[in-house]
Amino acid sequence: MDLKLPELPFPLRAYGPEADWSYEDGLLTVTAGARQDRFVPPTGPVTEPAADAPRLLGAPEGDFQLVARVDVRFAAAFDAGVLYVHVGEQEWAKLCMELSPDLPTVCTVVTRGHSDDANSFTVEGESVWLRVSRTGNAFAFHASTDGERWTFVRIFALGDEESARAALVGFMAQSPVGEGCDVSFGAIEFREGWPENLRDGS
Repeated sequence: MDLKLPELPFPLRAYGPEADWSYEDGLLTVTAGARQDRFVPPTGPVTEPAADAPRLLGAPEGDFQLVARVDVRFAAAFDAGVLYVHVGEQEWAKLCMELSPDLPTVCTVVTRGHSDDANSFTVEGESVWLRVSRTGNAFAFHASTDGERWTFVRIFALGDEESARAALVGFMAQSPVGEGCDVSFGAIEFREGWPENLRDGS
């Protein structure tokens, strides 16, 4: 399935398990199925994820920032709405609004063979603004409770500059231990360029 959002200068394509992605009046919605996730446990062998989750991804050019307000109907631990970055089958990253495990939390995962897992801060309610940015092969994650002032969450590199420039970026939903999870992405915005300052709230 291909989808073109008016807010984005690149088309999106569905990956992973089949899901009913829909877009109407500025709102992108999807439901993750039962036990759908994308994670390679650091305690096990380097393998493809044992499970997968629905993703809607495209390939932006140049330095950019992708912003969305993520709303999650939490039903079980680790349900999440995600901004996702894919550089290779064993190199990808997630910026999540996740029930982790009993409080809504901004979380990150960066996978280079194995996945790591880190919590940033808790959030009241079921929505938060998330932002992923790229320059070269560096990516930055930010989150905001109001869409105005941004909290720096993480900066990291994935792949080399050539593979990072071809990265797929977009949206994902997961329900690793639950029976499914409804997620919506609103206030979607694409900005050209890397943030001037990662840590000053802008």
